Amino acid sequence: MIVKIPLAWLQLAQQKVRFLVAVAGIAFIVLLMFIQLGFQDALYSSATALHQNLKGDLFLVSSQYKALTANQSFSRNRLYQTLGFNGVESVSPIYLQFAKLKNPATGEKYSIYVIGFDPGKPVMNLPEVQNNLDILKNTDVMLFDKNSRPEFGPIAEKFEQGDTEQTIEIFPFDSLQGYRVRVGGLFGLGPSFGVDGNLIVSDSTFLKINPNTRHAENIDVGIIKVKPGFDPNEVLKDLQASLPNDVQIFTRKGFINFEKEYWAARTPIGFILNLMLTMASVVGVVIVYQILYSNIATQFIAYATLKAIGYPNAYLLNVVFQQALILALLAYIPGFIFSVTLYDFAMEVTKLPIIMTSNNALIVLTSTVLICITSGALAINKLRSADPADIF
Repeated sequence: MIVKIPLAWLQLAQQKVRFLVAVAGIAFIVLLMFIQLGFQDALYSSATALHQNLKGDLFLVSSQYKALTANQSFSRNRLYQTLGFNGVESVSPIYLQFAKLKNPATGEKYSIYVIGFDPGKPVMNLPEVQNNLDILKNTDVMLFDKNSRPEFGPIAEKFEQGDTEQTIEIFPFDSLQGYRVRVGGLFGLGPSFGVDGNLIVSDSTFLKINPNTRHAENIDVGIIKVKPGFDPNEVLKDLQASLPNDVQIFTRKGFINFEKEYWAARTPIGFILNLMLTMASVVGVVIVYQILYSNIATQFIAYATLKAIGYPNAYLLNVVFQQALILALLAYIPGFIFSVTLYDFAMEVTKLPIIMTSNNALIVLTSTVLICITSGALAINKLRSADPADIF
């Protein structure tokens, strides 16, 4: 009978304007969930982009380390100590610090993230960085992140057009005296919620840019490469048991998860994104509940009539759940389409990796169905009380 008489669809479509408004309202909730998930994924992906592109098996940082952008240096000697442990093949230090880059077109200064390492000990997997290691060995040369936000000026565009003699002035935060470096190449890493742009220099150039605040013996991340045939987790345990407690050590996965945890639990943006996702779900339940409850109230006499001619409560409740499912599926389609469009627009404007993934598409579809089913379960209380006597 359900197949022969699509009662759920007929009741929804009877008042077309109300039906379209209902679908639009739920589609907006779908859009909100997609946007929240998209920005949340972009937050974690951008914050760990450098982690994911580092060459190494284990990573040594200060015991005070909170996040990659929160400078917490430690003694380089700790990193070199690990060379005495069984299974450690090589180590490489990395220097990290914010500086101010002077826009060559406007003269304005903007914060940029400076990554320094020994070009003889490459630490990054990015092909563009690997291909420019010989250039980095030259004095006062930098690689500029072509995916940086536009406030730094047309540095990448000029270089791509053949201007290989650009010189850019970099200022440490504690000084008005700038240091000039030449743009020797480009790479693509991209900004994050805490970083607007990146540049890579050799360790010697890094120290010249920050002469007052940084010294060669103080590093920010130590990369450890494990010898073939050794289990990184076993080497990790040996290092943790023997090294002093002024440092901590991670596997790659642990290093990435630690960074994600910082942004999710210790920063306002992580809390806000989680809160907004929760609120979108709650508002969705309320909206769909009002839609279904209103529909039941409008069709109350019809439901009472069906009960009078012998239809059980189970059939009527099934009709409500069908309506909830129809609303969920029809609203999901436009919500998904608009989300893809907004993702592309937001990624173009912010330079963040806001990308539609199959995982997020499935999460939002499942959430939308659950929201509508939950609302239907709340709305059927009125239907249970439908009395055939009400038709008189």
